[in-house]
Amino acid sequence: MRSISSVCVYAGSRLGRNPIYKSTAEALGRGLAARGMTLVYGGGNVGIMSAMADAALAAGGRVVGVIPRFLEEREIRRNDLTEQHTVATMHERKAKMAELSDAFVVLPGGLGTLDETFEILTWRQLRLHDHPILIADIGNYWGDLFRQIQRAVAEGFAPPVEGHLFERHETIEAVLARLDTLAAPARADALGRA
Repeated sequence: MRSISSVCVYAGSRLGRNPIYKSTAEALGRGLAARGMTLVYGGGNVGIMSAMADAALAAGGRVVGVIPRFLEEREIRRNDLTEQHTVATMHERKAKMAELSDAFVVLPGGLGTLDETFEILTWRQLRLHDHPILIADIGNYWGDLFRQIQRAVAEGFAPPVEGHLFERHETIEAVLARLDTLAAPARADALGRA
């Protein structure tokens, strides 16, 4: 059984108002580096995603970025990453990030983070992959999202999902501890991983 070696993190391209978002992202970057896990992220030099990449690199970690060509100026393409992929579209970005990863972590973020999160959750629901998805509910940031998902289940629009499609964790320490116990997906799947 192979352990998790690469983790895709969806995170905000802004810092947010509460400093805990940045410090949490930095703690995740350091934690992944300390475990020898590659950080895969959107490749930009903005927001908490950049703070996370900075922390991982400073801790000697491996960091892989994936950025669409049209966002290279807006999100400021980084040239200091271990590996940087430039793709044509947002769709290609999400597919490439997924292809390179054994697990997914969701940090606070905006509409782009929601888009990435729902796409990877939907892919799992459709059995296109069986990669773990850990949602870091820092300061109850995602509380309303979980309530909406519960309502969709209660109203018959979705099957029960928490625990099956994703895990909710309230601290980065809990996320990192859980990553330590998980095995990487063993089967080949639609994401191209074996």
